[in-house]
Amino acid sequence: MKKLTENSIKERLNEISDWEYHEGALHTTIEFRDFKDAFSVMTRIAFEAEKMNHHPNWSNVYNSLSISLSTHDAGGVTDKDFELAKIIDHLVS
Repeated sequence: MKKLTENSIKERLNEISDWEYHEGALHTTIEFRDFKDAFSVMTRIAFEAEKMNHHPNWSNVYNSLSISLSTHDAGGVTDKDFELAKIIDHLVS
């Protein structure tokens, strides 16, 4: 998988909701009603990520979920990161 250029990444940010690009990765933070809702979505994301064999860096504190996506083998953001971000957006909406 080929690493995307910074210009390409910035142009494609409009494809995903509430994501930012910095420090070589796509980032978002999502607030849920409570911990149970956050954990439920994390579980659904985990199943999709496992199918793709592409796993997010994330942290969860109570109702807040912070996610960072990059492709380690490529050394940055790839099409696979945008694909997973779109799936995450769909699961959250």
